[in-house]
Amino acid sequence: MEKLLILNPNDNVAVATVDLPAQTTVEVNGKKIVISDNIPVGNKVALTDLNSGANIIKFGQPIGHLTTSVTAGVLINKQNLITNQNNNKINTPNIKVDFPDIGQKTFMGYRRQNGKVGIRNDLYIVPTVGCITPLMDVMVQQFKAKHPDNGAFDNIILLKHPYGCSQLGDDFEQTRHILCDAALHPNAGGVLVFGLGCENNQMDGMKAEIEQMAGIDSQRMKFLVAQEVKDEFADAQQLLEELNAAAADDKRTPVSLSELKIGLQSVRPDGLSAITADRLIADAASYITANDGTVALTGIPSLSGAEQEIIARASNKEVSEHVTSIFDNIKHYYAHFDAQMNKVPSDAEDKIGISTAEERALMTLRLAGNGEVNDALPYGHKLTRNGINLIESPDNDLIDSSAEASADCQMVVVSTGKGTPYSTYVPTIKVSSNSALAEKKNRWIDFDGEKAANDPKGIERFINYIIDVANGTKTSNEKAGLHGLAIFKIGVTE
Repeated sequence: MEKLLILNPNDNVAVATVDLPAQTTVEVNGKKIVISDNIPVGNKVALTDLNSGANIIKFGQPIGHLTTSVTAGVLINKQNLITNQNNNKINTPNIKVDFPDIGQKTFMGYRRQNGKVGIRNDLYIVPTVGCITPLMDVMVQQFKAKHPDNGAFDNIILLKHPYGCSQLGDDFEQTRHILCDAALHPNAGGVLVFGLGCENNQMDGMKAEIEQMAGIDSQRMKFLVAQEVKDEFADAQQLLEELNAAAADDKRTPVSLSELKIGLQSVRPDGLSAITADRLIADAASYITANDGTVALTGIPSLSGAEQEIIARASNKEVSEHVTSIFDNIKHYYAHFDAQMNKVPSDAEDKIGISTAEERALMTLRLAGNGEVNDALPYGHKLTRNGINLIESPDNDLIDSSAEASADCQMVVVSTGKGTPYSTYVPTIKVSSNSALAEKKNRWIDFDGEKAANDPKGIERFINYIIDVANGTKTSNEKAGLHGLAIFKIGVTE
């Protein structure tokens, strides 16, 4: 890999792929540049002499303007770069969208009765309330004693959470809705909704909402209320056996990539993230959407620096209004707690090359690849349009990944520079920005982004890996049995 990398042909800065000492001479685009400062990996270097006030262009977009004149080879960071934002608006040029050269592909998925497609035949056990989650462990132990191989299912997933009681108003409604979203996920070949009986989140309410959202398939979804039966374990085993029998003959069939829905995230980036893992994911996302598949981005606060760029990329006026609406929702949420949504990057972020809010936002937006934004969804809503989608969520990787799963993403792909063990309840592909992390945390990491970035066939290998996962190859979180559900809490506990 080159020591300095230009991420977009329109950029007037390059990114250091290694630590560069001052006075190092580096060649980029046939031009020799003498590095003026010590440049940490991931940081920006001016490619030409630039006057004070000039826009710095990275990812093909302005990320702020200079506060002083600089010469080629100078480090560009918070010391000489400030935001262009004014009332959350940035100026963005029209950038030509170049899609990768692609060939049509399919994957092997499970076509459900309602027409949706899953990439797993999983068993979900969904509690209506947090206080009964310990009982779910016993239920699974009893089922696995009879079916050590999980029976007809790929995974048995307990969607544990602490909510369902002592919640009020919208907060309570939001919890119930997310649980119903999960119960209706196409990756589930069978679902047991398990209640206590005295909680706020009553089973009748769950049934009514599921029926309204999509209807109840009585062969694939069972309901049990512990306080209404003598032996909840015996009753649970009977219902689980019925679900197992219903899923016994399920088979994968060829499905177009247009049916694939992937959530995208960046979690704890480092200086290499924009150079390795993010680029890999962006190219894969462009491939998926060019095949009429769907990718989804969350973390609206981190995207706020590119709100106007996202609106400019909206496919029509209705979509631009949806984009504005979800940004406004999160702004109101912050304002309710007297907090500021648009934050200046921290010193730690500046050290890895993120100097302005625009730069942070464009780094996140870039994960979705090229193309128009086709929809923006409120929290808890299901994806209905192909292409790039935004999902309202608060910039927390646990909540964001669960929001993507709840929207019917069959998998989540995560770029990470420092690693995280957390995975939501769908297969979660972790792409490391650096090879050291991939080696150190091989039980967390699925794909070495740095190695792929140095391989001419790296993007092809990555796309094939995504399709392999869709076909049934287990991710690290599945092998380890690491699954989670995090719900966005917006109200008081009573």
